[in-house]
Amino acid sequence: MTSLDNPAVSIDGGSDTPAAVTDDAFLGDRLYILQPSSGYRAGIDAVLLAASVTDGPAEPTILDCGSGVGTVGLCVAVRCPDARVTLIEREPVPVDPARRNIDRNGLQTRVSITPGDVTSPAQKPDAPSLPAESFDHVLANPPYHDDTGGTPARDPLKRASHAMPAHTLDSWVRFAARMSRPGGRLTLIHKADALPALLAALEYRFGGITVTPIHPYADKPAGRVLVSGIKGSRAPLELRPPVVLHETGGAFTPYVGRILRQGAPLTSSRT
Repeated sequence: MTSLDNPAVSIDGGSDTPAAVTDDAFLGDRLYILQPSSGYRAGIDAVLLAASVTDGPAEPTILDCGSGVGTVGLCVAVRCPDARVTLIEREPVPVDPARRNIDRNGLQTRVSITPGDVTSPAQKPDAPSLPAESFDHVLANPPYHDDTGGTPARDPLKRASHAMPAHTLDSWVRFAARMSRPGGRLTLIHKADALPALLAALEYRFGGITVTPIHPYADKPAGRVLVSGIKGSRAPLELRPPVVLHETGGAFTPYVGRILRQGAPLTSSRT
């Protein structure tokens, strides 16, 4: 069994666990996720995104876009026992592990998965079949890289999870706006240098924008940003205090450690 402290080590593997899969512990062993031992693997980004679900109505409805094996949505379901979570995934390969992860964590009554491509127009057959304006909080971890440059990953799932055309980010936000209730929230995690494109995509769709920089170390530039907005809000943008992942020696900071191991929420206080 592995954990976020050592997320890339393969498990020994039982009769029901393929050798190419690891069984990873999240949230202090409260959640176990089967995921590929190579290629795209969920880790810290997924847990931080899930931790952004901090408040809202009773029995909130949560949508995890591009869910992969379900890590973000399942972290939310474990952290928020009244939440109803829907996972959306375009690629067929991770759908079966996602279903297994739902079942093996006992979350069948609150978590479901539906196939679909969030970038497809609503009338297309591969668009997710979900009612519009039905979610309180939409979560998204879009592919980080522009697929027009660099060497593509060999693994097709990793390639699809890490790279997409630059203009596709607007399609993700458009879909999120269609799925969000009026006053609902969208939260994305992305590379820090994607912030201008994120803000452009959110404009006229979401307001009350908050931006949280995520730094690997206190003296290093932010590598990620958490960006959140409220559908229909006209409140001004707010730059939140940064999240620092590691102390000088490499250990997680106490604040981040509580999020990763105890399922603590992502709050404005960093103590």
